[in-house]
Amino acid sequence: MAGDSCEGLTFRMMKTIQSDEKAEALAISGSHVALAKGVLAQAKEDLRRFRGAPDRVGREMYRDAYSWVASNDFAWPFSFLNVCEALGLSPEVQRAELLADVPPGWYSRSRRMAQTLSTSFRGSLARVFAARSGALANSHRSSRPALAH
Repeated sequence: MAGDSCEGLTFRMMKTIQSDEKAEALAISGSHVALAKGVLAQAKEDLRRFRGAPDRVGREMYRDAYSWVASNDFAWPFSFLNVCEALGLSPEVQRAELLADVPPGWYSRSRRMAQTLSTSFRGSLARVFAARSGALANSHRSSRPALAH
């Protein structure tokens, strides 16, 4: 009988330990989810609040939030992709919603400007070379002797 009660005690102790571990795991999981929600909410707030900020600190806060949302990093535990995964959200949908009102960044603006300048420059070069080759063709024609028939 002493052995039976000892086995029951061991079983209850193991069950208590397993329950405590499960409760701790759930608590940790719950706190991670709460933190993930907070990080996502802060990024949303920073994108809204600091868009077009006139001061350096505001612009830096905006850039940080923008680059966090735009990142495809899985290395950091609370990266945008990991936060979306923890919350069961689609990163593409969240990105689209968070960046919907965001004006194009300096990169997009610079790329468009470079493309416009490049197109303009190519057009200028084409006109110069077309005019030059036309002038050369005319000079070659005039310097050739006419063929008698």
